[in-house]
Amino acid sequence: MLFKTEGIVLHVIRYRETSVIVKIFTELFGLQSYIVNGVRTSKAKAKKGNLLQPANILDLVVYHREEKNLQRISEFKPAYIYQHLYGNIVKNTTALFVVELLEKCLSEPESNPELFYFSKHVLEWMDQHAITALTNLPLYFTLRAAALQGFEIYGSYSTETAFLDLQEGAFVSDRTATLCMDEKESLYTYQLLRLYDMDKLSAIQIPKKIREELLNYYMDFLKLHISGFRDLRSPVVLKSILH
Repeated sequence: MLFKTEGIVLHVIRYRETSVIVKIFTELFGLQSYIVNGVRTSKAKAKKGNLLQPANILDLVVYHREEKNLQRISEFKPAYIYQHLYGNIVKNTTALFVVELLEKCLSEPESNPELFYFSKHVLEWMDQHAITALTNLPLYFTLRAAALQGFEIYGSYSTETAFLDLQEGAFVSDRTATLCMDEKESLYTYQLLRLYDMDKLSAIQIPKKIREELLNYYMDFLKLHISGFRDLRSPVVLKSILH
């Protein structure tokens, strides 16, 4: 049966001589794997195959059968055409962080339209804004993506609860847990958690060293709460380009 859905390309691997297998986070079906035949044969098909690049947002017509692990695509075309994302190393690397995090967090084939719409909005917003606005985006995206998968951080930062316990996922009164942020790191995290207007992200001034520590903590948080979560490659590059 054919369905229309939007999707964000997460990962592409070559398959046999002329085909690819592409992982796509879809609006309707969550994370899905599709085989796309013949996109590595002629120049015309290869040009269309270039649409199957990580972070691309596509309009899809797909065959979907619940019992299958590998689905097929009938048609695909751009749902959004990036103007700046692929030509700018900061935007491109930040986008690759977004799609790598999604690939590691999502499990097939659970639908999560709220996370899909948020992720799509983040990628489009990233394309449209200056790179100076992207400094805190990896931190913000990680926290929101975790919350939209059910791993929300509870409580509030205050003088009485000034430490964020990652194991409990809550602000606590003392720093006795092994994975627990200090007061400054906890405060910055609370500010990010309370922010819902991405245009105000740059108003939270976080020193580069603390941003790096926070991202490491957030990765530890995901490892604690998402079974099988593995280290990402993109944060190493992010550290060198985000100032």
